[in-house]
Amino acid sequence: MNIADSLTGHAERRPDHPAIVDGARTITYRELDPLVRRTAAHLGALGAGPGDIVGVALGDNADHLVLLYAVARLGAAILPMDVRWTQAEKAKLADFFKARFVIREAGDPGDGVPSIAVDSAWRDAVTRADTGQDFPSEDSLPLVLSLSSGTTGRPKGPMITHRHMLARFENQRVTLKFREDDRYLSVTPLYFGGGRHFTMGFLFQGATVVFFPPPFEPHDLVAAAGAYGATVTLVVPTTLRRLLQLPEQDAPLLGDLRLLYTTGAVLHPDERKEVLARVSPNLINYYGSTEGGGISVLLPEHGGAAETSVGKAVSTTEIEVVDEAHEPVAAGETGRIRYRGPCVADGFHNDPEASVESFRDGWFYPGDLGRLDGAGFLYLVGRAKDMIIRAGVNIYPEEVEQTLLTHPAVRDAAVLGWPSPDKGEEVAAFVVTSRAVSEEALRDHCRASLAPYKVPRGIFFVDDLPKNAMGKVVKPDLAARLPDTS
Repeated sequence: MNIADSLTGHAERRPDHPAIVDGARTITYRELDPLVRRTAAHLGALGAGPGDIVGVALGDNADHLVLLYAVARLGAAILPMDVRWTQAEKAKLADFFKARFVIREAGDPGDGVPSIAVDSAWRDAVTRADTGQDFPSEDSLPLVLSLSSGTTGRPKGPMITHRHMLARFENQRVTLKFREDDRYLSVTPLYFGGGRHFTMGFLFQGATVVFFPPPFEPHDLVAAAGAYGATVTLVVPTTLRRLLQLPEQDAPLLGDLRLLYTTGAVLHPDERKEVLARVSPNLINYYGSTEGGGISVLLPEHGGAAETSVGKAVSTTEIEVVDEAHEPVAAGETGRIRYRGPCVADGFHNDPEASVESFRDGWFYPGDLGRLDGAGFLYLVGRAKDMIIRAGVNIYPEEVEQTLLTHPAVRDAAVLGWPSPDKGEEVAAFVVTSRAVSEEALRDHCRASLAPYKVPRGIFFVDDLPKNAMGKVVKPDLAARLPDTS
């Protein structure tokens, strides 16, 4: 099955149901299926075919979503590109993955990139294209080359097939409770895996996707959810923190949502409690990856010690924590996280060397360190590459960060290794505070809960932490600010 086959079924079963709402533009399923077919036919006329890679560098709008399904309908593979990238970044990626061409916005000059603009000529050609063309339906066809490492260094991308994506859509239905009567408010960029796959997933289920793209103010998001009758949405933790800065009200800000999903970074338990009370009682924390899709979910009813976890495995996904010999460790012990299931990619596209490092015996190793408790809850300890080794002792930044965040003056924190000629690495912490507090007071706070060697040697106060659009701290930017101790 091709994932776009679902649109044909929705067009026959519920033709007048709105599929996409983008401002004043509404596309019903009766209109969407032939539009996707004509767009796919036009891509074919431009020289793309099954197995080819097509770059997509569009804004967060209906055209982008239609293009994603059109590339899928054709049997080609989507190469996501951030519309905000420079021409050099787009050209580098298109060349590295040998993209047939890149679909770009009409205002994008496209210099140095083999590209085609979505302009009036494009729309005219799509209108004239043939909707009766036969398209491939094999689920083994490539679908999306999801980038794992952006555009810096050597790009890595697992090739997700239609089979992988169909399994992910089933997980969305079973574990995340996607429904065809939902109205999904799309507020996360389509370039990113979560925003893209959730949006495509709700169309696959026959629901309605309503675009409300960033940037926006938190009060505007609340108003939009009400005005559009949204039942579900996906936001990053940064958005939740901005919502918490709004004045407290008698009812939760997004209390009418059936479900509120968040992904990209772990919420501190106190933050999660506040979000459940003030934003939505139906919060689902979602831990996933580009390579494997959903891994685990923390549901609203999960409390107690589990509040510091990322929840339990999603449907059909098996999680293990293993040692350096790839043997499972006992419950409660820290090790390398690995998981497997029908959603997980088979390897990185045309990169056997990187595949060997991350894919082993059917398991994918995301590079995260963690532990599983006896009830199956997964706790993240940190990234293996972020682990601090001080005088030969392993220190996990996540543990120190969580300790700092329990101090009432600390609003945000990031911990990383600080090169030391004596110890190899020391612990450095960057903190954002809500009121004045001294370094020594924070060290005393850490000493009360942590072994002496885990207490930060340096604490640096900053106005904000550098974060990507998914809310993850960009630690290399912080590392560049550390004083030289050599």
